[in-house]
Order: sequence, then structure tokens, then C-alpha cells
Amino acid sequence: MPVFQSKRDGVNGQVIDLDTAVKDGVLGGGGGVGFGFGGGFAEKLDLNKMIEELDLPDVPSVFICPISLEPMEDPVTLCTGQTYERSNILKWFSLGHFTCPTTMQELWDDSVTPNKTLHQLIHTWFSQKYLQMKKKSEDVQGSASDILDTLKKVKGQARVQSLKELRRVVTNHATTRKTVVEKGGVTLLSSLLGPYTSHAIGSEVVSILVNLSLDSSSKLNLMQPAKISLVIDMLNEGSIETKINCTKLIKTLMEEDDFQVEIVSSHSLLVALMRLVRDKRHPSGNLPGLSLLKSISSHKQVRFLIVSIGAIPQLVELLPGLNPESLELALFILDSVSTIKEGKLALSSCSNTIPNMVRVLMRVSESCTQLALSILWSICKLSPEEYSSIAVDVGLAAKLLLVIQSGCDPLLKQKSAELLKLCSLNYTDSIFISKCKLTRTIR
Repeated sequence: MPVFQSKRDGVNGQVIDLDTAVKDGVLGGGGGVGFGFGGGFAEKLDLNKMIEELDLPDVPSVFICPISLEPMEDPVTLCTGQTYERSNILKWFSLGHFTCPTTMQELWDDSVTPNKTLHQLIHTWFSQKYLQMKKKSEDVQGSASDILDTLKKVKGQARVQSLKELRRVVTNHATTRKTVVEKGGVTLLSSLLGPYTSHAIGSEVVSILVNLSLDSSSKLNLMQPAKISLVIDMLNEGSIETKINCTKLIKTLMEEDDFQVEIVSSHSLLVALMRLVRDKRHPSGNLPGLSLLKSISSHKQVRFLIVSIGAIPQLVELLPGLNPESLELALFILDSVSTIKEGKLALSSCSNTIPNMVRVLMRVSESCTQLALSILWSICKLSPEEYSSIAVDVGLAAKLLLVIQSGCDPLLKQKSAELLKLCSLNYTDSIFISKCKLTRTIR
């Protein structure tokens, strides 16, 4: 335990350990303090670096600056006895304040005194924590290497247990991820995926891979048909955690420049994603499922397949219950499929498409409004007389006026004005004006 000897009155000659010093508040300003660090190791460590890397939630309150509520690196004490981070208290003075921020006492002396005792306490405490972290990091990195060596030798249930242990280490310790990659772990893990791999093995492998940094070669290796087929099978039949990890892995693979769209042109994959998105028992799968579906819908070749599995009416029905982030993803998917004829027809044939789109306008975000407006435009252009009338009856005209009068993007306003003009063609001026009243807007 690091110690320091205080020469202040009342504790002269006492040797006090760090915990006692923090607990009893022996933290006065001024100098005359010596530390025993076991060779002075702490002085060689950069305090700012330690504070940033540790990011500890339980720092002793005496180390915290009352102004910034952050650990102090250069503590100074005022004539009132209160201690602050130097830069913070000097800024306080520069704003014209000549009081103590904590007590609000007027200062009879505006000089600041370096609190060397507290600075050394802070440095020692963070040094201890930092070295403990480094030691623990080295231990888990060694553990990760040992597990990789074991994986090369074992099979069956022993392999499953080793993978579980590797997953635990990789998930809980960021430093081990680099070690696993550098030790050839990605290649080893990828080799375990294939047509005869059990879901018990596959799910553990995928859960580890999604935590690692995959290079281009690793991604291409994972795109092999047999490996993708296994991932899709697990997306259909695995636990909710496995399903989410499978969506993350496929999404990562799609970021590769040489990604082949045929990989996601799979009826089984799209059906599995829609099941995940609609699973009310496990709402945690909603966002990752929609996120992958959005990436897939960006490829024109797959949009017809999305329509063919009946995804459009399912997504439309989900809209009212989605949170803002999921809602924007769902609208993006619907807007993407609205660019093809089959998508437009599927959207127009769903009775709730227009009402749900009108509800979204000016309610969630500008992005959602833009997407909903684009979908409405695609539908209304199919049959202006039929669909524009339906839209106006559920409050579209009033919502479009809100968009036009808002401070949103000029192009969005222009699109709204064009759609408003299209809608007005079916009515006389007086009737259309009555349709524009906000009281008719869907609540």
C-alpha cells in the first residue's frame, strides 16, 4: 500500500496509507510531503492518460473538482481551503467571479496554491488502478492465447466449452480482441463454420466474430456459401442472441467492397429477418433485423424478393408501434421497394399504408417525414384520383401545409407543394380549403 508522511500540524510524523488518507481527509495544500512508491513508479505514469484510459465511475469524491465534476490533474487550493482544478478556477476568475464557487465566500486573497499532497494522492491512486488494469489485461490476453491453442486440439463438448470461455473473455475485455486477431483467431474460428457444424458450435463462433475486427480477407472467407448457409440456418432457428449476432455478422460482410448481392438474395434469409422483426416476445431483435433489411433493400436486385415474401403489409402494420430509430429503418425499406412497380402495388393495396404514412408526417423527424412523403408520392402517382382522395380524407392536405410552413429542407417543402397540388385536382377550391383544416388531421 503506498504511503505518505505528512508534516502538517496535528499529524506530524504519521505514516498514513492511501485509503486512510482519503477516508480521513488528510489532504491539505502546500508542500512538504514525501511518498514511498516502491521506486517512484507512479511518477513515471502520465496522469491524464491514466484518467482517460481508466474512465472509472467510483473515483473518491475528494479527487473530483467541484466545478467540472471530473478528476483533478492540477489541484490548487484557495484561501478558503477549497480545492479546484487549476484551469477551472482560473476560468471562474476570468468570468469576473471573485468568490469561492463552493462556499460563495468573497475571497480576501485571489492567489491559488498548488495542492501537492492531493496531487500525489490522486497520482498514486490512479497509478494503482492503472497498473492493476494492465496486469489484468496481460492475464486475459494470455488466457485468450491459451484458449486458441486449446481450440486447435479439442472437439465436441470440449470445443464448445472453450468457445464459451473465449466468448466471455472477448466480450468482457477489449484488449483481448486484438490478441485474438493477431494470433490468427479469425482464421481458426472461420474454419469451424461449415455444412456439418452444429448450431452449438456455430452460435459461439458467430458471437465471437461479431466482436472482432475483420479484414477484407476474413470477410471474403466468411462469404463462402457453406458458411453463409449455416449462418442463415441459425438466424432461422437459433436463440434470440444468436439471431441478433447473425444479423450483425451478415451486415458486416455486406460492408466489404467485393460483397456479392447473391449472398443475401435468399428467401430463407428474408423470411427469417421478418420473423425477427415481428417477434413480440423478443423486441431486442427488432432493430438489428430492420437494420440488416435496410442494407439488403439498398440493392435493387433484392427488392422484388422482399415484396414477394409479403414483407410490405407486415412492415406497414408494424409502423405505429415502432420507436423512432426502428421507424426510420422501416420507412427506408418501404421507400426502397416503392421504386419498383411490384412495391408500389403492394403498398397501395394495403389499406393502412396511406393512414400510417400521414400520421408520420411532422411527427417524428424530418428524415421520417421525407421518407413517408416519398412513399405517399409514389402511391398517389399510381392513381391520383383514387389514392389522393383517400389521403386527403385522412388529413394529408393539412399535414402538407404544416410541412410547407415549417423550417425544414426546401426540397421537402417543394415536394409537399407538388403533392398538395396533385391532391387538389379532385376538388373545387372551397371544398379543398375545408379539407386543409388542421382539425381534420389525424391525431
